[in-house]
Amino acid sequence: MSNTILKAEMLSKTYSNGSIMQHVLKNLNIEIKAGDFTVIMGSSGSGKSTLLYALSGMDKPTLGTIDFKGEAISNYSNDQLAVFRRKHCGFVFQQIYLNDTMTVLDNIMISGLLVSRDKKAIAARAKELLQQVGLSDACYHKYPSQLSGGEAQRVAIVRALINAPEIVFADEPTGALNSTNAINVLDVMTEVNASGQSIIMVTHDIKTARRANRILYLKDGVIIDELSLGAYHKDDPDRHKILREFLESMGW
Repeated sequence: MSNTILKAEMLSKTYSNGSIMQHVLKNLNIEIKAGDFTVIMGSSGSGKSTLLYALSGMDKPTLGTIDFKGEAISNYSNDQLAVFRRKHCGFVFQQIYLNDTMTVLDNIMISGLLVSRDKKAIAARAKELLQQVGLSDACYHKYPSQLSGGEAQRVAIVRALINAPEIVFADEPTGALNSTNAINVLDVMTEVNASGQSIIMVTHDIKTARRANRILYLKDGVIIDELSLGAYHKDDPDRHKILREFLESMGW
């Protein structure tokens, strides 16, 4: 049985501004296996974030199909897509988007309660995940304004994981963090992937990209090549070199 979890065929996205047509994605074919850690790279304006949003159901493609476990989600209505995202997807962005009027715990639980009404179970899972990302119970009742950037991003990751999503979509999740906090966030993402959850991430950063087992390189809305890196090992001396050589060959 195939372990393909997400598949896009002839995926295109075009925006129009009057008589001007902007072709952002052009007939892309992508297959994501369960447990993949896929990173999408490319220069600014190449269509990386547009591709991420299309694959996640946050934005509908102009043409083409997107299947999740054999089901054509590209045919879903907006309401069906919202349910799909709640049940199967988690999202981590560079902009964290925590609600400033709610505590850390409430920010996480409100997402969990969209899927389950078992408030006690959701609270227990939220606290367990917060412990896993290194946030103690002293943070539970703080407000976002009382957190450091790294703490807030880890809260955002927990919020993305609260419903045990099968795929986590991440758009430059370390872009606004210092090097120490970026490593902490990437360690969490790596652990999530090791537990079997798929990750699709957009990044410009080679240190972030080296965590992936697969790199897709996008140029002018087309995937021009990809690189298989295999499973991540922290002390692999060749991984960075192989990735850099690949990116340089792409004109990165």
